[in-house]
Amino acid sequence: MKVLITGAAGNLGSHLAKYLMNGSDGLELRLMIHNTLIPYNIPDKSKTEIVKTDLSKPETLPDVCKDIDCIVHFAGILFEPNPESFLPTTNVTYFRNLVNAAIESNVKKIILISFPHVEGNTSPEHPSTERLDGKPISVHAQTRLQEEQYLFKACNDISTTPVSLRVGMVYGKDILMLDAGRYLMRKRLLGVWKKPTWIHLISLDDFLEATKQAIIKNNIHGIYNIGDEKPLYLQEFLDKMAIHLSYHKPWRMPEGLIFTAAQLVEWYAKLFKTKSPITKDFIRIGMVSYTGDTKRMKEELLEKLKYPTIEEGIQIM
Repeated sequence: MKVLITGAAGNLGSHLAKYLMNGSDGLELRLMIHNTLIPYNIPDKSKTEIVKTDLSKPETLPDVCKDIDCIVHFAGILFEPNPESFLPTTNVTYFRNLVNAAIESNVKKIILISFPHVEGNTSPEHPSTERLDGKPISVHAQTRLQEEQYLFKACNDISTTPVSLRVGMVYGKDILMLDAGRYLMRKRLLGVWKKPTWIHLISLDDFLEATKQAIIKNNIHGIYNIGDEKPLYLQEFLDKMAIHLSYHKPWRMPEGLIFTAAQLVEWYAKLFKTKSPITKDFIRIGMVSYTGDTKRMKEELLEKLKYPTIEEGIQIM
């Protein structure tokens, strides 16, 4: 089985590529990169190739998709100022280019890595399900929803199987957002808003295994929410993380102050052409509560989690 991973030099894409290369499933991997080089070594015995591709050039994509059985799509742009200006292109248009090329090349399955935010505000009582008519407020979530909508429409009544994995917050070692939080905690600079915000965690180990099962299993189709057994508040999670690391708990801050800080970071990044680790749209999506109905995940992908809750999983942070 040959698998194409887009965004293979990115954070979660790198984790998945390494996990599959070191597995015993005999998968052949084609790792798609753009400007960033692969930040890990390729084992000598692995059946892995690297292709440098530009998703903005649809004419180049059929060759990249040739002989591929399954695509896992991570590719995107993070940590850039003013994401509202480019996400409709880099998320939606580029993904459409990939889907069209995949269908033309008779790829059997396309897996989009998504998140529960596409349904808007959700909670343990009313979790994300399989709806495609959500009304999210952030551009990140709006454009990801548009990707889902296009994927299922384009693959309707054809041989290519559409799959969306709506993944909660992935935690573990070498996760960029949590590494940034750890750094700010150490400096006593991390702040969070006061309003309790539901989040649905999933350990890196369980995310990787669930994604692998989505790749290799037959009869996988549609939307799967990927999360552990116990949603909790973001503020509670950050406090647990701080205690585990022996750092100061995050400050509780007014929302207006957090948005002001994000605006200043974006202005600085735009002026000096640097990365923007926080943006106003990140704050918008972060303030939305999200949980997912994981019934299909447990029935079809991953019946038993390695880390059912953060209580067991905190050790891997």
